[in-house]
Amino acid sequence: MRLDGRKNNEMRKIEAKVGIIEKADGSAYFRIGNTIALAAVYGPREALPRHLQNPEMGILRTYYDMYSFSVPERKRPGPDRRAIEIGLVMKNALKPVILLEEYPKTSIDVYVNIIQADAGTRCAAVSAASIALADAGIAMKDLVSAVAAGRINGEIVLDLNKEEEDTKDATDIPIAYAPRLDKITLLQLDGTISKEELKKAIELGKEGNREIYKIQKKTLKERYGDKVENQD
Repeated sequence: MRLDGRKNNEMRKIEAKVGIIEKADGSAYFRIGNTIALAAVYGPREALPRHLQNPEMGILRTYYDMYSFSVPERKRPGPDRRAIEIGLVMKNALKPVILLEEYPKTSIDVYVNIIQADAGTRCAAVSAASIALADAGIAMKDLVSAVAAGRINGEIVLDLNKEEEDTKDATDIPIAYAPRLDKITLLQLDGTISKEELKKAIELGKEGNREIYKIQKKTLKERYGDKVENQD
């Protein structure tokens, strides 16, 4: 059993909602354990300034930030270097499934704010952004789910919390996955791990992402019913 009593392949409790921000074209709330992400999508809309416009496809712009009160030690307001990096990570994780060729000369802007953090913030951000894009009606090949696997105390585990991340010699592996396409869109590694352990962690991460995917689809179906394609 782990520090919080979970099994090695057990994720924290997950909750998701869409359509939570009236002024956005699409929006979502995604909670995993004590980590909470809010996502808002604006677009497709005319890309400005106009020199950024691509006549063949739309452009995806992603923004990530953490509220000052989201962590015990108050964070300075506004995006920092880490936030800019995670914004790019979000873009790389989501772009492979979005049919940007359907939206020439436009931009799709995705904003994610972490209002409470307990590890796994970039994964929560990707999972929230994915269903917010769907809520906005953006054409997509698949949803993207994200969760971290890793190693603590010599064991391969799923969905590390902050206490586990801070364990000596812990290894954290964020994984974003499009289940229907069977495609990993994000794979990062923080720490050291053997080749065989990495393979095991990736498979465990894919299993976890399939469970998140079911929750994402259920959330969208609760709002849109039969308009959501059955992708099982």
